[in-house]
Amino acid sequence: MLVASILSEITEAITSTIGDYGLYAVFLLMLVDAVLPAASEVVMVYGGAVAAGAFAGQSVVFFGRTIDDGFPAYAAIALAGTIGYTLGSIGGWAIGLYGGRPYLERHGRWLHLDERRLDRAERWFERWEDWAVFVGRLTPLVRSFVSIPAGVMETPFVRYTLLTLAGSAIWCFAFAGAGWAAGERWEDFHHAFRYLEYLVAAAIIVLVAWLIVHFVRRRRRLSEESPGS
Repeated sequence: MLVASILSEITEAITSTIGDYGLYAVFLLMLVDAVLPAASEVVMVYGGAVAAGAFAGQSVVFFGRTIDDGFPAYAAIALAGTIGYTLGSIGGWAIGLYGGRPYLERHGRWLHLDERRLDRAERWFERWEDWAVFVGRLTPLVRSFVSIPAGVMETPFVRYTLLTLAGSAIWCFAFAGAGWAAGERWEDFHHAFRYLEYLVAAAIIVLVAWLIVHFVRRRRRLSEESPGS
């Protein structure tokens, strides 16, 4: 009950902020989410619902000009999320690149990156390389922990930015589209997606376990086949 209450308060704060500040709130929240989890799914789904004109008194405004409800407002919300997330990701990459592993070991707790998570992220990058960035941007619970490790691993900037832009655009346009289609019933999609998050988390655990077993078996086989064994 306590966790549900906290999540409800966070969701209410996010939706209220988007209702008050529209595009600017979407941009800033997605910028933060690139480094620290800021409920990007809620941000984009609710933003899409606002773009559909689902709530009286809430509209998409850009520099004092109201953007028409419907596709123009949807595109503006999705682009704001994509650009904000990409810029935040570049900032996270720079923190990892210039701060390096020693900096994160000292201060990573403030970025929700303890040594265990950092080790796991490094193994992820070593194994999957470019796919770690692109797939990570599309994976719930993981997507906010890609930017800084990518900098630590010195992922090439242009390649990293393009992969992040592609992944974040897919995420933002898809979830804003879901909110746009759901309208006032956006919370139904939000609650349904929470079950998907649990499934994804379980799938990640199974995948990691499989990789560990595969790695151990491969090491054992190579050891048995080596001449000195």
